[in-house]
Amino acid sequence: MRHRHFRLRLFFIMIGFALVISFVGAAISYFQIKQQVKTSHQSHIEQIEDSVQTSLQSIEKVYYFFDQDTNTRMKTNLHYLLEKYKDDPDVMSWDYEKLKELFKMDVYVLNNDNLVIKTSFEKDLGLDFQACCPKFSETLDERRLSGKFYADGIDISQNTGKIKKFSYQGTHDKKYLFELGYSLEDDDIFQQFNFLNAIDELVTKYKSIQDIHVINPGGFFFGEHVSNMKLTEDRKKAFDKALQTGKRIEIKNKLNGEQVKYRYVPYVSEYDKGTTKRKVIEISYNEYQLQEVLDKNNKFFLFQLIAIILVTTFIASIISRWVSQPMYLAYHDSLTGLKNRAAYEEFVSETLHHLDENNGMFAFLILDIDNFKSINDKHGHDIGDEKLRKTARILKKFAQEKDEIFRLGGDEFVIIIPSTTITETKKRAQKLIEQINNSFQSDDQNEDIPLSISIGIAFAPEHGEDSNELYKKADVALYTAKEKGKNQYTIYAGSE
Repeated sequence: MRHRHFRLRLFFIMIGFALVISFVGAAISYFQIKQQVKTSHQSHIEQIEDSVQTSLQSIEKVYYFFDQDTNTRMKTNLHYLLEKYKDDPDVMSWDYEKLKELFKMDVYVLNNDNLVIKTSFEKDLGLDFQACCPKFSETLDERRLSGKFYADGIDISQNTGKIKKFSYQGTHDKKYLFELGYSLEDDDIFQQFNFLNAIDELVTKYKSIQDIHVINPGGFFFGEHVSNMKLTEDRKKAFDKALQTGKRIEIKNKLNGEQVKYRYVPYVSEYDKGTTKRKVIEISYNEYQLQEVLDKNNKFFLFQLIAIILVTTFIASIISRWVSQPMYLAYHDSLTGLKNRAAYEEFVSETLHHLDENNGMFAFLILDIDNFKSINDKHGHDIGDEKLRKTARILKKFAQEKDEIFRLGGDEFVIIIPSTTITETKKRAQKLIEQINNSFQSDDQNEDIPLSISIGIAFAPEHGEDSNELYKKADVALYTAKEKGKNQYTIYAGSE
């Protein structure tokens, strides 16, 4: 029947509905917070990125406006070397220490293969630009052939990572390329606008930042010794891609055995017009703090779900009980707690509709209490009601798992036994009569009016498949049992 387990079904439906609504709301909130945390973390990295770019831009701007004197001195010194070369083309015999002392700059001589064959800076002697920096080597070839003066901006010494400024000019016979290197790290301007110090401060300040590097187009790190300037294969690919596309690139990689993210930010100087105008900022960072916040958010989300489940269960229990009560009363007898006539009619209708789906036959037992009217008349309705409740309790104990019991009104009860036989029904009817007799006989208060029950029985489909027809035939059998002397059962005539 539809009202069967109505309260339980209503309870679970309400919980399911409330959980879905609550879970969706909590999930939306969870993912919004998660996205906000990630956005905030990413914004934090971008701010650091902007700080590095601003530091670079500041020092380049200062050099652009206030360091023209260095370019002039470099140009004058290169002119001196070119004139000296005309007078003495044997560059291998020159005194480079003396030239360095004269210029306050390091002097380099590169041959046609862009190999440093002579220099005042011994660490760079033998430096092969074709091997280390093929693209830059092509630029050097162009400069050698043009014979013009070239001055780059902020650059580094490949072997030391020291910040320097380099200038170039080829000899008139295009055989050599002279190079001057001027150290900027001792310069007052560099000391005031040292972007390396700004980077160190950022790394120290923020726990999530592992390291920050500025890398020139050749893949060398500003301020780092050559032994620390090696990019791994994955990092090199990301670096090259950022340099070529001008777009930010991020990869995951290992740093000191820990998983970190590497962010490559292309940088193009507004003030440096030489080959050093393009650089890449490498920011390596971990996501420990981000993960901590996300973990806390996960725990809060879990706590929220548990709270939702508990509150929803409590509310659903109350509401289902409140809502199901009218439904329960609509299908149950308030005096005995048995199912009432409305429940009987619904059950019989559904049972007969699916009769072919069940094995065996259905037994319809109608019973009433013999002499019940006399009890009411003599002892009052309170005693009569107690007898009805007592009869209901006996019927509940008598009923088997699939039996259905109804009180149709007054002292009239119906028992429907599914999948049974005539023989089994007879045994059970007789047993029920005996149980009620024993119960009533133990009640000394009403010995003057003996109580018993009479039962009328009809079978479906033996006696019909219509509920009204079955009820009438069972009622006829009940009347027959009364006429025979009560306290017995009778099966509708024709089945004996």
